[in-house]
Amino acid sequence: MIRRAVLTSRWLAPVLAGLFCAGLPLGVAAQGINLPAGARQLAERATALGSYAVPLGPASDDGVPERQVEGQILRRSWRVSGDSTVLQILAPLRAQLVAAGYELLYQCPARSCGGFDFRFDIEVIPAPDMTVDVSNYSFVSAEHPDGRIVTLLVSRSGNATFVQVIEVTPEGDSAPVITDGTSPADGGSDAAPTAALPLIGAAELITGLRRNGRAVLADLEFETGAVTLGAKPYDSLTALAEFLSQNPDFDVLLVGHTDTVGSLAQNIAISERRADAVRRRLLADSALNPARISVAGAGFMAPLTTNLTPEGREANRRVEVVLIRR
Repeated sequence: MIRRAVLTSRWLAPVLAGLFCAGLPLGVAAQGINLPAGARQLAERATALGSYAVPLGPASDDGVPERQVEGQILRRSWRVSGDSTVLQILAPLRAQLVAAGYELLYQCPARSCGGFDFRFDIEVIPAPDMTVDVSNYSFVSAEHPDGRIVTLLVSRSGNATFVQVIEVTPEGDSAPVITDGTSPADGGSDAAPTAALPLIGAAELITGLRRNGRAVLADLEFETGAVTLGAKPYDSLTALAEFLSQNPDFDVLLVGHTDTVGSLAQNIAISERRADAVRRRLLADSALNPARISVAGAGFMAPLTTNLTPEGREANRRVEVVLIRR
């Protein structure tokens, strides 16, 4: 029988609130590149293994010169409120990359990049999670000797500055370069947490769960309308089962989410069945007490990103885990 949690304010608030709240102040991390204090993360999408076209020059009649690289790809964006200019945000990030051993492959302000043509020839996270003024942006691509790639796109729009970071890490090395400045030992912050974000890798999943109280089981795969979980093993479920086994004072709520294909009622039902499929897999592969794992379905009420693109719909089809202290 499904152990179901009704999405009253008790459950819905923590599930939805992180998607719309101000972000954590970003301090100096033990390692990695840090964004300015007050930056609020808008989106994150992880690809376990994929290819990315690294821009290497300005737009021309032949397009933007690029190099295809492969690896784990992490796409993220932030909004920085205030009066900071594009260069005031970009320059410290660029300096930190250089200090960390990265070689700058290409950098340009909007006009030198190619303005409109460059912006629409390179990969950009869809609005509203990344807003680009074609006359007021700057771009940087950089490469580390170990093969890691980072690209920065910073644009001023309205009363805020938007930052996009795309990181490509050779397969087998999952450490992100751009961080939010909170290490597991910090115990988090009293500030409002950032949104639950797709995290691939056991260590990253548990770090995010402890820090934010919620995380996405990002290696699960659900097509539109499907509720069956594939037969392959999932690192996120292994990590979650181990965490629960070692921490008996915690329970979890599994919350299913969908894209916007179909009605809300239909998607709530689908999302709950997806969450229950994850619950059943967790119980089948562990000795956990079934009473410690509840499920709920949010349908398409809490998207991570736009549902107007195939990539956005894919990111929104997910199951999140919410940590509950007994």
